[in-house]
Amino acid sequence: MKSVQLENDTFQIDADIVAEGLRISPNSLREEMRAGRITGFAERGTGADAGRHRLSFLSGHRRFRVVIDDKTGEIIQRSSIAFEGSSLPGSARRPGS
Repeated sequence: MKSVQLENDTFQIDADIVAEGLRISPNSLREEMRAGRITGFAERGTGADAGRHRLSFLSGHRRFRVVIDDKTGEIIQRSSIAFEGSSLPGSARRPGS
């Protein structure tokens, strides 16, 4: 199985990958997502980033991102940032929010 599957502009990523990036258990990830305390969004690359998507997952004080190749679904890059002791600032969230 590919790391990330894309079908009809819908992404499917293994919960273990996201949980690891947010530094929580897969069960906690599912619970937090159902409760709306973890959200995510996707961005399509343009220009030099054409052929890639960036998936971002946001919790109360941590952001986890993966950049994927459109053709293979493989993860090209991962990054995680934590804002310990405070909420995620607006600049770390979805552009324009």
